[in-house]
Amino acid sequence: MSPERPPISTADVARSGLRLGFPTVLGEEVWWEEDRPAEAGRRTIVHRAADGTRRELIAAPWDARSRVHEYGGRSYVVVPGVGVVFVNHSDQRLYLTDGGTPRALTADSEHRYGDLLFAAGVVWCVRERHHDGKVDRALASVTLSGEVTEVVAGSDFYASPALSPDGEHLAYICWNHPRLPWTGTELRITRLEDGSSWTVKGGMSESVLAPQWRDNRNLYLISDWSGWWNLYQIGIFGTSSQALYPAEEEFAWPLWELGGLPYLVLGDGRLAVLHGQGDLRLGILDPETGSLADLDVPYSGWRPALSADGNALVGIAYGSDVPRSVVRVDIVTGRVEGLRRDIAELPDIAYLPKPRSVEIEGSFGRRVHAYLYPPPLAEPAPYVVFVHGGPTGHATTELSLEKAFFTTRGIGVLEVNYGGSTGYGRAYRERLRGQWGVVDVEDTVAAAQWLAAEGLADPARIAVRGASAGGWTVMASCAASTVFCGGVSIAGVSALAPLVAATHDFESRYVEWLVGPESLYSSREPLSRAAEVSCPMLLMQGLADPVVPPAQAEAFATALTDRGVPCTYLSFEGESHGFRRLESKTAALAAELAFYEQLFRPEPEN
Repeated sequence: MSPERPPISTADVARSGLRLGFPTVLGEEVWWEEDRPAEAGRRTIVHRAADGTRRELIAAPWDARSRVHEYGGRSYVVVPGVGVVFVNHSDQRLYLTDGGTPRALTADSEHRYGDLLFAAGVVWCVRERHHDGKVDRALASVTLSGEVTEVVAGSDFYASPALSPDGEHLAYICWNHPRLPWTGTELRITRLEDGSSWTVKGGMSESVLAPQWRDNRNLYLISDWSGWWNLYQIGIFGTSSQALYPAEEEFAWPLWELGGLPYLVLGDGRLAVLHGQGDLRLGILDPETGSLADLDVPYSGWRPALSADGNALVGIAYGSDVPRSVVRVDIVTGRVEGLRRDIAELPDIAYLPKPRSVEIEGSFGRRVHAYLYPPPLAEPAPYVVFVHGGPTGHATTELSLEKAFFTTRGIGVLEVNYGGSTGYGRAYRERLRGQWGVVDVEDTVAAAQWLAAEGLADPARIAVRGASAGGWTVMASCAASTVFCGGVSIAGVSALAPLVAATHDFESRYVEWLVGPESLYSSREPLSRAAEVSCPMLLMQGLADPVVPPAQAEAFATALTDRGVPCTYLSFEGESHGFRRLESKTAALAAELAFYEQLFRPEPEN
């Protein structure tokens, strides 16, 4: 089933997870975030000087991670000529550093900070307060001497503060329970002189994202008013709304993390934009003519975290055979420079699987998007269906040593973007509204059946794996169908009532949108259907997970073992929602491979 000496080890995969993110460019200098798997997953900030030298700005035990909305996002902001302001993970305070010992800006308190912007001499940010079992949020300004001023309050959630060029108005996104940032948000403006505020665009059923100023009286924004997240221009009083490039493409990703920018205003007034279905391409849009031209770059996709200074642009780009990289692009000359790669050394490119975008016919003729990663062996082969988390998320074709780890061992991968995934318009993601545990399961099962029908997979050797919401779909799929010979769930949701009771504020009404009233819980949740599971399962869980507590996996494992269904439960001390430590990632992948080898081994001949 596998080559004698597979070229990719568990350690290779674990070490590859630098998780580069959120770059910033000013002149010839660039900054970005970078994880340290060998240092318990600590996140640092890296500065690349004009001469190309790199240095870490914060050393252990400092860890630059925001916990606003629990998922955080951009953890730092550059203060030109001074240093960077960042959020320290352990206490969630703001600190200022130039590479020396960080200096605290905010008091040790019950506040968290995120979505940092430096403008007009102060840091603008989302401030989240946890007190008496409640959470409230505001937009605030923080001076470099540590004075904190609340600027806007009253909504449940805030994101994307943007100060007008003249400093008179603050634009931002806000929304209230039970909405989520991909179901309904508002673009609002506050006049800083008197605190008056008004809504410019958005509402209950329109997702507006990423406001940026064109000039003192006009903004750019992204809205899914047409059914796709497209770019618009609008006046500050909601007048003269204009679509800049109407297309059945997405110009943004869902707002799980704060601080990312999916488009930018360049020095000459044009816009650098990300757009596409599934993967996002980098292009230049002229708002005056409506023309859009993609740049010729050796990357097939970009994450929505751009930064620009004049005609210099930096972002996080990837390809199917190019690691996630911090990339600098000169818009005038077209010069492309990779500054840092997620994976320092790649195996021979021949060992990397070449993804193929496929469309599968699901239940009731529904179209289901997926990416196929075939192994280099004769068909039919054993396969694993990968299910992404979220569930309002999506899979891309980004190079993954994890997938190559399996394909080089003769195991194919099919990664399914089931109904509810982003990247394919609002109607596609709203298939999951009230249907979690139904549509995602039907589409995942259909993906496995397609593999068998096409002769790609051995029907007796198809497994399924997923993390978080993907783990829910794994467990539910193993209960709903016998198409899978085994399943792997990582931090998977098994029961809804405990999830609703224990989940954090950002997702506290998510199940209401995904499933509906409590009366439907038992018909959807995997734990209530554990008696229908007959295939072996591997469950893995971080013991410090605040999003999906360990009790979820423990209860499902008990329900299976009590019935005699083979189930292995592995817990990881100190790990949260997803594994960050080198030793945890290595052990988890080794356990997963051993599980598949046991599942896929040939039946003994009589």
